[in-house]
Amino acid sequence: MATSKQDSKAAGKQGGKSERGFAAMNPERQREIAREGGRAAHQSGNAHEFTSEEARAAGRKGGQASSKQR
Repeated sequence: MATSKQDSKAAGKQGGKSERGFAAMNPERQREIAREGGRAAHQSGNAHEFTSEEARAAGRKGGQASSKQR
């Protein structure tokens, strides 16, 4: 027979959304926050923008990594 402590843990895992954190927010609010972060990164000069050559190299690297798993 389960103890009340175990019962309460099991009850917490039966679904329902947590009311905390970024993932529990409304999707539109998540986009607003992400947008603000992107703007701040660009304004401070910390945002990375890929050149077409860098993007090409990253794509090649990803393709090589995924083909090794086959």
